[in-house]
Formats: sequence, C-alpha cells, structure tokens
Amino acid sequence: MVRVGNVIIEGDVALSPMAGISDSPYRQITKRFGSAFSYTEFVSTEQLKLGNAKSLDMFRFVEMERPIVFQIFGSDLDTVVNASEIAAEQKPDIIDLNMGCSVSKVSHNGSGAGLLKNIRLAGKMIEGIRNRTNLPVTAKIRLGWDANSLNYLETLKVLEDSGVSAISVHGRTKAMAYTGIADWNAIGEIKSRANVPIYGNGDVQSYKEALEKKKTYGVDLVLIGRKAIGNPWVFGKTPKQFFPWYQIKDVILEHLDLMLNFYPSSDDYALILFRKHFIKYIENIGFPEDTKRLLLSVTSVNEFKDTLESVKMDSTILETSELNNENINCETFVSLV
Repeated sequence: MVRVGNVIIEGDVALSPMAGISDSPYRQITKRFGSAFSYTEFVSTEQLKLGNAKSLDMFRFVEMERPIVFQIFGSDLDTVVNASEIAAEQKPDIIDLNMGCSVSKVSHNGSGAGLLKNIRLAGKMIEGIRNRTNLPVTAKIRLGWDANSLNYLETLKVLEDSGVSAISVHGRTKAMAYTGIADWNAIGEIKSRANVPIYGNGDVQSYKEALEKKKTYGVDLVLIGRKAIGNPWVFGKTPKQFFPWYQIKDVILEHLDLMLNFYPSSDDYALILFRKHFIKYIENIGFPEDTKRLLLSVTSVNEFKDTLESVKMDSTILETSELNNENINCETFVSLV
C-alpha cells in the first residue's frame, strides 16, 4: 500500500504514462490485469489554457481506472498552475508534473526533462498546483539532463520542499533518452534519501522482476512502460507466454471494443489507432505473417474481427520477446506501424 496525500494505492506495479498508448481503453485493460493506478497520457498545459478540446479530451476516464493521475507538462509557471485548475475540474485523484520527457520539441522548450535544468521553477509549479487544486501533486523525473549534470538528489530536495506527494524516477538522463541501461542504484539512492513515496521506472521486463526491484532498491512501486505494450499480462504473476492463443485473442478483441466505444466515429479511426497495440499483441508469437499484413491494412472492423477469429495456432505456450524499438516510450509521438 502506498499513500499519496490522501490517496491510497494498492499494488506493486503500474502502467507508465505513454503518449499514444496509455489512453483510457488500455488503462482499463491494464487496471483489470493488476496495474495499481492509472496515468493519463501527458497533456500540454499551453493547449489546456487555449481551450483545446482534443487536449482536454485526453483526460477522459472511467471510474474503474481510479486512482487516476492526470499528467501535465509545460514551461511557464502561470500557464501550468492555471491549466492544473482546468484539469482538476475533471476530478482526478492526483496531478503529476512531467519532468522526464526527453523529446527535443518538449525538453528543449523548457518542458518535460527541460525542467531538470530549472528545478526551482519546477518546485514553484508543484507548490502552485497543490495550492490551486488542493490535490496531491507528484512528479516524474529523470536522473539529470546528462551524465555531467546528475542533479537528482537536489531535485528530490527541491520537490519535497515544494510539497510533492510522490516522485517517479526513470533511471536514465535526458541525453540517454531510452538507450543504455537504467541506473537502479541511483533510483535506490533517491529512495534512501526520500521522505515521500518513490516509484522506480526503467527496463523492467516482468512482474517478477518488478517485485525484485522493490525488494532490492526499496522503492514503493514499479512503473512498467515499453514492456507493457500489447502485454497487460506483465502486471500479473503469470507471464504472457504461458497463455494460449485464444485467451490472447480474447484480450485483443476486448481492447478493440473498448477503443471503438471510446473513439466513436463513422470511419475506421479507432481501428487505425488500435494497430499500434495489435502489432505488439502478436509480436513473436508465431502469428501468420500474411494475416498480420492483412489485419494491418483492413478498414472494416467486422473484417478485422472475422479474420482474427479465423486464425488458428496450435501452440499453447507462446514465445514473446522484448520490445526493441527504443522510440516506443512514454512521451514520443511515434507510430508503431
């Protein structure tokens, strides 16, 4: 159990926020599979301030996703604080300030990981959001801008002094993006100095490994990002490879139906959005290549479902592999297909 302000979180692992991935349909799936709470995709405070309906729509959620954390990003103090009030009107449990996005168009404008260069400003944002919304405020950080500016302990102190309720730590620098290996020793060092809950994030491949990270480094909870794409089983004790095809297929169809309900349209919009999930559900499980190509091109939902239902795979134990595309992460806007 983790207490974040007045919010109680039950569980050991949770889905990390990922742009284009961690929308409400997939959050619903992962919550059912064991994700302890739900992060929204990160939302621009500048766009919230401008009244952008699409940005506000990214906060849509259903009650079963709670505790729900709205993640926001921005570089201007007044804009971030004012936008947090707009976000709070949608009744989240927690608001999270993104200080970890490594994408250039975000971080080089002073948002996301750019705040690691201006942690005093980040602290003022935390304090401002907390005072304006009366909600617990958390932050997602990295270890520093690069190897020569590992300021994570200073960041911890500033954020704690500003009233942060919890901090999630990705064990890489901004310069590393998603290359190299996450430094869990640094995450453990942060935890050993912290007075608030610390979530660890980086390279976790399974529920078993998440529990090992908790035990070894003392973190309160572990976030799983890239390994969770097409793999909600990662939040439970039994890995995906031990499930037969028909059960994987049922989850695929459940996820698609949630997408269709959440993104109603007269065209194939939801189906197109779903492709980036689908390609990971079937990755390295012996799925027929010709059928895969067909399913990634069809525009009829009924044809997609009928074709998927027709797929027969005899193996009851499926081989899965790690995600190798380092561009798949919690903040990039890269399509998987």
